[in-house]
Order: sequence, then C-alpha cells, then structure tokens
Amino acid sequence: MHIWKSKKLKELDGIEIILGQSPSSKSYNKKRNGLPFLQGKAEFGMIYPKPKIFTDAPLKIAESNDLLLSVRAPVGDINLSPYKLCIGRGLAAIRFNNDNPKFYFYWFLKNQKAIENLGVGSTFKAITGEQLKKIEIPVVELSEQNQIANILSTVDEAIQKADEAITKTERIKQAMMQKLLSEGIGHKEFKQTKIGKLPKEWGVIRLSDAVKLKNGINFTKQEKGQEGILVVDVLNMFGPSINLDFSNLYRVKKNIPINNDYILVKGDLLFVRSSFKKEGAGWVSLFNGFNENVTYCGFIIRARLITRDLLPEFTTYFLRSTIARRLILGSAGQVAITNISQENISSLILPIPKRDEQIKIVSILKEFDIKIDLLKSRKLKLDTIKHGLMDDLLTGKKRVKIN
Repeated sequence: MHIWKSKKLKELDGIEIILGQSPSSKSYNKKRNGLPFLQGKAEFGMIYPKPKIFTDAPLKIAESNDLLLSVRAPVGDINLSPYKLCIGRGLAAIRFNNDNPKFYFYWFLKNQKAIENLGVGSTFKAITGEQLKKIEIPVVELSEQNQIANILSTVDEAIQKADEAITKTERIKQAMMQKLLSEGIGHKEFKQTKIGKLPKEWGVIRLSDAVKLKNGINFTKQEKGQEGILVVDVLNMFGPSINLDFSNLYRVKKNIPINNDYILVKGDLLFVRSSFKKEGAGWVSLFNGFNENVTYCGFIIRARLITRDLLPEFTTYFLRSTIARRLILGSAGQVAITNISQENISSLILPIPKRDEQIKIVSILKEFDIKIDLLKSRKLKLDTIKHGLMDDLLTGKKRVKIN
C-alpha cells in the first residue's frame, strides 16, 4: 500500500475557495426570506450549522456539502453546509467537486489546531485567502475517502444519538423535579407559600434556620502543590450527579485541624459563591464523603444542615430546582463576575416533606442521574473511539480495505 502524498489546495483540480462577504444588515430577517445566513461559527454544530438569520440579498454563497471554515476569531472551526446558504466575513467555503467533502471535513477537524496556528493578528486572528490556498491536504483515492468517511460517520451517528438521549433524559428529569418538588407524591390538597404551591402536609423553613453557613478559605499560589490537604474548587462543583466531582482536586500546605469547621463532613452542601458565568453562581453540590480529609476554597460557601427534618440529597435537589435557582440568581450581585453571599441565600425558603417522602423523591431523581451518567459514559467512550480512528485513518497509519 502506498503512503498518501499531499498537495496545496491551489494545486488540486476541482477545488474552489469562496471567501465570505457580509450582506447589508438591512437584508437580515427571521422570516425565512431569502437564504440562511452565517456570519461566523456561532451557529456551528457537531457537523452541520443551524442558522437563525436569513438574508434576501446574499453576496457569497456556499452550496450543500461545502466545508465551512471559520477564518476570523476564532480560526479553524469547521462544519459542513447542509444546504445552500450565504456566508459572511467570518467564514470561507471550500468546495470539493471531485472528492468526498465529508472525508476532508474529518481531516480538517483533526488538524484544527494547525489551521488555527495559521491565523495572524495580535487582537483578532484571521486567515487570508492566500493562506487558505497554501494549506496542504492529503491526496487520497476517492474509494478510500468514501470508506473512511463512512466509518467516522457511523461513530458520529452513535455519538449524536447518545447526545439526543442525554438531552431528552435531562429534560424529563427537569420536568420531574419541578413536579415532585412542588407537588410531591400522591397529594390532593395544597397551600400557597412564599415559594409557590406546596402540598398542605409539607412544612417550610428558612435556609438560615436549617443550615450553618461558612465561607471557604482563600489559598495563595505558594500554598498550592502536590502535598497537603485536598481542596474542593469551583470546577469540582459541576459533576454529572448532585455529588461533588472529585477528579482534579488540588492540595494546599495548610494546617487545618481535623475538627475544624473548614473540614467537610458527609452531608455538607456547597454553594458556588463566585462565577464568571451567571448560571454558575449559587450552584449547589453535595459532599457525600471521601477517603481522606477535604477542605474547600474561598469561592465556595458551605451549608451544614442543623435540622434532622431535611435530607441532604433532597435539599440539594431542591436548591438545583428552577424556582430555587431563580431566587438565588435574583439576589446575586454582578459586575465582571456574579457573586452570592450568605446574606443573599439566608432568606431562601426550603420545603419540608415527611422523611419517607423525601427518600422516595430522592430515589426517583437518582434513577435519572444514573441513566444520564451511563449515557455520558457511553458518549465519552465513543468520543475516545472516534479520536483513535481519526488518528489512525486520517494520517495513513492504518489503511482501509477497498472493496
């Protein structure tokens, strides 16, 4: 078997490069008049974009299956055109008249970093038309292109199905959370409270009466290292379930006594205190125990339950619910980053169902978490398989058999 040769785009027959040009903004519309319009990569998807804007005065047009390459900040992102559309200054279209465009879509995807490095400019990187023409791509027999594209497309279809299943399950879980945390199980009589309609049998309690709050510790760069006590950071707050994600914990050289309030105990709830993203502020995760002592950083507020009427798992689910998130974010302060304080969250109202009902609600919601976790694990495995295949098949390391 021969090794692939490579040529510059401008040296290959049947290849056209179309540099985008933005039409007048007066022609933009959402009424589907004219052609779909893409200014840049904002509407890019996994393979195909989903345009939201149309233009009735298109200037530069990409045809179905043209490669769409982001050529202005950011540089290198790639999609395939699903149909005829107009492209703006942030994009270029590459048309492969004699080749399989999906094969080259995967090749550009694998070499995205190298394409990105071609960009020039101190503030906003960009690639010129001349630079595009000089990109070297492999020259591969069409039959081999087709085989490789089919293999990678099959994996992508499986990844897409996993993604759709995750989205669907998360949507059902959110709807179930909303129902269970406001209506409970089997109730027929309800009452109005400060947090809306709740079952008549349920009690309510202020957060400040249910927990003891404590801000975390601000550690210096000098204190961080490979030795010392483990620290929960904001990045550990967004795991696949209500529990903390213990991957990538760091350590600090700090003497914190075992019985100190800064040592987490099983059942502690942790709030994200500061976040650059508004949706991250006030997010709650549960510390469900670990095999050694763990503390928490200054961007986190710990809430330790002081009442036996609430289960930590039930309380965490409620604090992640739509109504609780709305109240938390409504009280947050925002300048460059979004912040919450103990004062912001102290007045939050928590519902108190009977203990056995809390256990049932937690059990139902945990089933969804388990399913979502399994789906995400499956997607991760498929992603790993895809990257392995791309490394092998798009470099010529392994050759496919041509029927």
